[in-house]
Amino acid sequence: MPQERPNIVYVFADQWRAQDTGYNGNRQVQTPHLDRLAAQSVNFTNAVAGISVCCPARACLLTGQHALTHGVFVNDVHLADDAVSMAKLFKAAGYDTAYVGKWHVDGRGRSSYIPPESRQGFDYWMTLECTHDYNSSKYYAGDSDQALTWEGYDAIEQTMDVQAYLRARGSSGGAPSESPFLLVLSWGPPHAPYETAPESYRAMYDPAAIELRPNVTPEMASEASEWIAGYYAHCTALDDCLGALMQTLDEEGLADDTIFVFTSDHGDMLGSQGEVKKQRPWEESIRVPFLLRWPERFGLKGREVDALLDTPDILPTLLSLCSLPVPETVEGRDFSGTIEGGQDPSGGAALIYCPHPFGQFLRQDGGREYRGVRTRTHTYVRDLNGPWLLYDNAADPFQLENLVDRPSSKTVQAELDATLREKLVERGDEFLPGETYIEKWGYPLDKTGTVPFTW
Repeated sequence: MPQERPNIVYVFADQWRAQDTGYNGNRQVQTPHLDRLAAQSVNFTNAVAGISVCCPARACLLTGQHALTHGVFVNDVHLADDAVSMAKLFKAAGYDTAYVGKWHVDGRGRSSYIPPESRQGFDYWMTLECTHDYNSSKYYAGDSDQALTWEGYDAIEQTMDVQAYLRARGSSGGAPSESPFLLVLSWGPPHAPYETAPESYRAMYDPAAIELRPNVTPEMASEASEWIAGYYAHCTALDDCLGALMQTLDEEGLADDTIFVFTSDHGDMLGSQGEVKKQRPWEESIRVPFLLRWPERFGLKGREVDALLDTPDILPTLLSLCSLPVPETVEGRDFSGTIEGGQDPSGGAALIYCPHPFGQFLRQDGGREYRGVRTRTHTYVRDLNGPWLLYDNAADPFQLENLVDRPSSKTVQAELDATLREKLVERGDEFLPGETYIEKWGYPLDKTGTVPFTW
């Protein structure tokens, strides 16, 4: 008997910003397979990572909740084992579940074994909490607590493992399975270190030839050119991995009835605005690619959707596309109707926020708590002292001119401020100092103000 629901293959990179794909207009980075996927997919052109840092974004994806609800609003803390989360929900509906790659919501040591009760319902398991040593990358397989090592560049090896999983489920595996599967592949690159992609990919990008975004500050231009050349090398390596996955889906007869998603957990500043890494409210940090392909239902003619999809919205959207109920614990919105031509359930604005600055965003380095909204045309942000940033992204896509508190912007700022306040009331977010949330959840901080972690 054929399966009644589609498979899901969910692929996401770490720190790949929306601006850096060929299909989105970047002429420098080579992403031919992503460009082909975009031509066949629903492309959410305004997708955001509302809380643009690793562990919080991943916990939001798994639970469909906002960070101040599930409590993972900083890195290296533990997502509760009893969370109502993605794989548990799909597993209860008869799905087989698999996770390969970076996990980073366990919070009990980045190299530590993660026991089954902390895997949030994923059964097939080839995973490590976190590493950025992509050429000597550890992982745990199944229930064994013995650390293994991926051979070579881990993203390639992880992709090959996923291809083997797909072959076992497809035509090469004999009789088609009656059970659909949820398969998540989480790559570590293109997150720093940028210079560690395979040499053949690094040779494709000359730092001296990199065209920087206009908002990269002059004092960071030389470093940014080096970073971006290596970052692009990672991106192109991952693009080839993506192409291999798409080919395997085709060869195994799985492509038509598989929802295939490509996205990223958040972006990377890479010198824009004189900033590095993430947690920032600017476009390079908060904007992510989000492509969804399902040939059987949506065909293979790509189209763009300008709705403001945020990370917690992904789980309810996937559940609804698979005709599964969305539990009351989920706070994200269902965008499945939007894909079919319906309204944008966000109301035209996504909340962007940083409850507690940490890591490369400490207060002594310019970090601050903030709340803001990103609309189709504007970004508006407040910190604890009041209005901080206002950009007209339509007229100023590189956010070179901060319009906050200017007389000419009075009306639009007031409107955006009202929208922000409505979003905060809706979430029950009092916008308190970060230490308040740290104390509430009982997280320890080291002398730098960061939640400590161990390898």
